[in-house]
Amino acid sequence: MTPDDPTTGVAVAGVGIVGAGAISGQYLATLRELRTVRIAAVADLDEARARAAVAGLDGVPAVGVATLLADPAVDVVLNLTPPAGHTPVALAAIEAGKAVYNEKPLAVTVDDGRRILAAAERAGVRVGAAPDTVLGTGVQTARHAIDAGLVGTPTAATATFACPGHERWHPDPDFYYTAGGGPLLDMGPYYVTALVTLLGPVTSVLGAGNMPRDTRTIGRGPRAGERIPVDVATHVTGVLTHASGALSTITMSFDAVATRAERIEVHGSDGSLVVPDPNRFDGDVLLHRLGGPDWEVLPVAAGYRTGGRGLGVAELMTAPSVADVRTSGALALHVLDVMESVLRSAREGHAVAVTETTTRPAAVPLTDEPGREPSALLG
Repeated sequence: MTPDDPTTGVAVAGVGIVGAGAISGQYLATLRELRTVRIAAVADLDEARARAAVAGLDGVPAVGVATLLADPAVDVVLNLTPPAGHTPVALAAIEAGKAVYNEKPLAVTVDDGRRILAAAERAGVRVGAAPDTVLGTGVQTARHAIDAGLVGTPTAATATFACPGHERWHPDPDFYYTAGGGPLLDMGPYYVTALVTLLGPVTSVLGAGNMPRDTRTIGRGPRAGERIPVDVATHVTGVLTHASGALSTITMSFDAVATRAERIEVHGSDGSLVVPDPNRFDGDVLLHRLGGPDWEVLPVAAGYRTGGRGLGVAELMTAPSVADVRTSGALALHVLDVMESVLRSAREGHAVAVTETTTRPAAVPLTDEPGREPSALLG
């Protein structure tokens, strides 16, 4: 990494992006504004798409994946490939001596996630994974309220995502309905990561799921009208038992027209919280105190003010140690194990223990961005 500000000793990490699909635009917008990272190169199997991604980024080349992995200017590989590419790209990057930050989920299976973390430990490099939305002021202000005792002892939470299915808007939705997809593995990482951040790790789960339709029809784009197969459960519900004793009930569905349910609610002995959308970095946190007259909006009290996909990449590279990384590979593996266990429970019809554990990530003080206030990383 190259020196940044000699007064702080903070270094600038070179980020090589593999995968220039739709989500890459959000990462590029954030990374180009953060002061502790710089975009070093972009690669995609579709060379035209890689060139389009770097248009307007002065000096950033569009290259092949092998060239990006061999580039000494790349310190960390941001892996934005579809889920099936998360493991092979991550392992290749680790073999090249690069840190890795995977889009969610960490891998398609827990076994693959273990392979990634084991390889990284042998190579002495760091691994992180999305979502980093939990680092923003929304989830972190809710966590601050819980830690301050505003709900008393947390006893339960609910998390709900429901929509008719991504085929209605996505021109190439196939991967949402194959192994590694479905509403739980697609949207679940946002909700489960938020629940672990708020309430701590999960020890066991009980799940149920179904697949009402075995095909879906693409609604937009050049393939509109084409039917695609469905190979995964598209409505999944589960009960998560946290180590603290709190119970979280999750519903993730591609089979609902609409819902009025809050994205996340946390209930305790003295109050209830409404937590904003975990797919966003901000949003109002609402508290209803026991005996209180109504809901109140809590002031922003914690989290990174600079909200945008890419914060987790910056924190991965600026945290004092692996243990200080809040969106770590270990957390992502735990979340993947929770989700895989819910699906296994749904198939087998009994509770399943979650074997990959983690610690509750440290809170994020109200801070501008990762690395600019190093003491804040110690939370």
